[in-house]
Amino acid sequence: MRERLLEGCAAIVTGGSSGIGAGICRAFAREGAKVAINYLSAPAAAEAMAGEIRAAGGEAIAVVADVANESQVAAMFDATEKAFGRIDIVVANAGIQSDAPLETMELSQWNAVIAANLTGQFLCAREAARRFLAQPAGPSPARGKVICMSSVHEVIPWAGHVNYTASKGGVHMMMRSLAQELAPKGIRVNAIAPGAIRTPINRSAWSTPEAAAKLMELIPYGRIGEPEDIARAAVWLASDESDYVTGATLFVDGGMSLYPGFAGNG
Repeated sequence: MRERLLEGCAAIVTGGSSGIGAGICRAFAREGAKVAINYLSAPAAAEAMAGEIRAAGGEAIAVVADVANESQVAAMFDATEKAFGRIDIVVANAGIQSDAPLETMELSQWNAVIAANLTGQFLCAREAARRFLAQPAGPSPARGKVICMSSVHEVIPWAGHVNYTASKGGVHMMMRSLAQELAPKGIRVNAIAPGAIRTPINRSAWSTPEAAAKLMELIPYGRIGEPEDIARAAVWLASDESDYVTGATLFVDGGMSLYPGFAGNG
């Protein structure tokens, strides 16, 4: 049996109770990590995920926190440290959409998406850096690893979703700036930019044959992504296999960010 890539590590995955986050929690646990599954509004799903991991022989807890709330983020880290003794990996995955054309978008929609998708990642990354630097060295050469969840829409404009694209564009430069700042301290910061992934948040884009056919026009590789596609990338970025990688965005999108509409010369 091969050595598990995250053996001895403890991880927090925000938004871990469903979709991409749930896929990452399962993959981390399979690779030997102890996992804190963050949730905000789905306690039953988070507890079920933790139970699933424990039933398979792993260690997991469910932890409630609004990632846009500073004190709740600190409490989430406290609970994880109490349960596992340390924190080695933080995946800032939690995010929302609240879509509308510009002329009808409410300020509350803008603020909610920026708070969850950008401010939430900042608060989690800041707390991660504080904890990594305060604890003894762990099982990895890096003192800690942060993985930000971005999107192909950090580079692809998306009319009717200006709050979402602004948040993901912000994640891109935040991640790179944090990576530059924290690398001398032994902390690696990277991002994953998913394309179209089969999750509840975008069900309308793939749930009917007509919608799926239209979606395939945007994906050169010819299939929709699965949460496991993102999870495998997250495992690699969290593991020592990627120890010389920091400040990078890994696009996991089947080629969507290649602008397939221009394949025939526009």
